[in-house]
Amino acid sequence: MRLIDIYDFVIKKGIAKDPRTKKEIDEELNKARREFRNLRGPDKKYYDKDRLENPYADTRILYGNPDEDIKTMMIGVDMEVPEVLAADRLNERGESIDLVMAHHPEGAAWARFYDVMRLQVAMLRKFGIPPEIGKALLEDRIGEVERAVSPANHMRAVDVARLLDMPFMCVHTPADNHVADYLQKIFDRKRPENLSRVLNILKNIPEYQDGIKKNTGPRILIGKPDKKAGRIFVDMTGGTEGPKKIFARLSQAGVGTIVSMHLSEEHYKNAKDEHINIIIAGHIASDTLGINLLLDELQKQEKFRIIPCSGFVRVRR
Repeated sequence: MRLIDIYDFVIKKGIAKDPRTKKEIDEELNKARREFRNLRGPDKKYYDKDRLENPYADTRILYGNPDEDIKTMMIGVDMEVPEVLAADRLNERGESIDLVMAHHPEGAAWARFYDVMRLQVAMLRKFGIPPEIGKALLEDRIGEVERAVSPANHMRAVDVARLLDMPFMCVHTPADNHVADYLQKIFDRKRPENLSRVLNILKNIPEYQDGIKKNTGPRILIGKPDKKAGRIFVDMTGGTEGPKKIFARLSQAGVGTIVSMHLSEEHYKNAKDEHINIIIAGHIASDTLGINLLLDELQKQEKFRIIPCSGFVRVRR
């Protein structure tokens, strides 16, 4: 399969699991197209044209010929300079790696990844938060993340991939959409009574079992094992953590438990004040689950050889 075909496929599958409606996604793409048509000069010349067809700012071909035929991929959660060098070293030993695929964004995808946070409005709407409130709370948080990301040296790994002529891409929100959709459907179907049962469900999933072995397994951050779970919100997509002030709104809307990948200290303090249960499923294990679900779909199209690294463990379903 060509690199461009892999890219188009993961975007298509990400859209299929997106919390937004197809109409909402089309509206976002049309907005970008209108913006592009109205630009002039350097702004138009250097516009990120992927935005015209791809609603995920954090998913890009970072380097490589789009027509390159891909047979062997080295895949990991964080694929930075050391991992790109490792791929090149493995090729010297005869591995024939055609593509380095990262989950977390690098390069231009990292520089603007905060754009995907707007899909959190649709997630929150499903749990009773009106869109206007979700948008208002998110704007401050998006600005905060943008300011935090903007000073970084985004191109380090991409530049090394270019120097080594190693095709390089990242797939973030399409994979996160898969894990969020997968777990939400499980909890909606099984409706676990208390936090202990929520944990048991997670602990029966291979990726989280692997996390337990590595001391990064699911755990209760706020709450007790016998506390009622109530309505469960799987908060695992949309770029990064959402607004710090959202917990009061979710509690008022009837959410009893949030299952998340990770939680910052400030988010933790806000959640604790609202007496909302928090279960941390595990960051790398959750990312791995999302990647695996997406790869299962991709490998139905073509049988790739996959070399896992950087926290990723391949599990087939």
